[in-house]
Amino acid sequence: MTAPSEASIKEIHELIAVDTTSRDSNLPLIENVVKKLDAYGISSQLIHNDEGTKANLLATIPAADGTRTGGIVLSGHTDVVPVDGQDWSSDPFDAQVRDGKLYGRGTCDMKGYLGVILAKLDQLTSAKLAEPIHLALSYDEEVGCVGAVSLVQKIVDENLAPRGCFVGEPSSMRAIRGHKSMNVFRAEFNGVAAHSSLPSEGVNAISYALRFAKFVEEVSAELRSDGPRDQSFIEPTTTMNVNKFDGGIAVNTIPSQAVVHFEYRSLAVVDREALTGRFRDEAAKLEAEMLEQNPACSVKFAQQAGAPGLDTAPDEEIVSFAASCGAIATDEKVTYGTEAGLFAAAGIPTVVCGPGDIAQAHAPDEYIELEQIVACENFIDSLIARASS
Repeated sequence: MTAPSEASIKEIHELIAVDTTSRDSNLPLIENVVKKLDAYGISSQLIHNDEGTKANLLATIPAADGTRTGGIVLSGHTDVVPVDGQDWSSDPFDAQVRDGKLYGRGTCDMKGYLGVILAKLDQLTSAKLAEPIHLALSYDEEVGCVGAVSLVQKIVDENLAPRGCFVGEPSSMRAIRGHKSMNVFRAEFNGVAAHSSLPSEGVNAISYALRFAKFVEEVSAELRSDGPRDQSFIEPTTTMNVNKFDGGIAVNTIPSQAVVHFEYRSLAVVDREALTGRFRDEAAKLEAEMLEQNPACSVKFAQQAGAPGLDTAPDEEIVSFAASCGAIATDEKVTYGTEAGLFAAAGIPTVVCGPGDIAQAHAPDEYIELEQIVACENFIDSLIARASS
């Protein structure tokens, strides 16, 4: 087996060593990347969150003639999921090679991909590019593709007009053209507390929250039986789940608050705004019933995260370009969501293609096969060759 370059392993190791769990800042990692880009004369733009604690990075390696518009975007997220409560065989933030695999938090999802790109900066900047290569690194993908919204908007505002984008989520280097949308919601029911022996004096928030949760399950069943289907997915319909429920303080107290957390992942043909509207309307209906009992009641419905699905047509040029760079052609679609839908919604044809298997992502002893790193190196090498004059 061909081994990955020492440069790729070094870059991945450095990325893993910076704990960028989504609840924490990613600025130390971003600042390190800025320094690496500066060393090659590549200027970076940072797009911070409102608090200034996190940032996206956008950088352009121009074509040989100075052109900065058009070209290809290489996109990836910098954050990782927590390791809390997981049983690891080695330090998750100290990448370790064992038995042909590189272990560590983010090796697969998706610092392996980012490390390969950073290791290729010398080739990227020395090549006589016929079109620019844009680097787009985001924050908070793992909590709902939060940072990529402003990152994609920056690409649009700068009129960079790339002809295509590769999002390097782990796909085993398959060129994935489709995935479902991701939508996360919180419905908070505020009733009135009372002693359990005097239920008429209170308004039971749990009772109303349970009705809302039942409505979510009913809509889910409706879409499974009568909604659109796409057999390219393991789950061919829009899926929906109540995933968390909070409420009550004691068995002898009418609960004054209950919170329903739910999410749905819809096919690209589903009208997300209309579907979300059904839940918003149901929350308003239940709130009206609660207010009839007591004007102090309320229901707060909010979407906490969301990203559109991806449905890139098979005849899009970016699909054949991916194959020419060595990506594995496939009609398969993946169940997980990515930032690719945001790029596609902005008019940038996008394919998900990155090293590693999603089955290893987020798990204890997360790893990436070394041969997958090699495949990614070959892909980037081919991309540079095909983007050069």
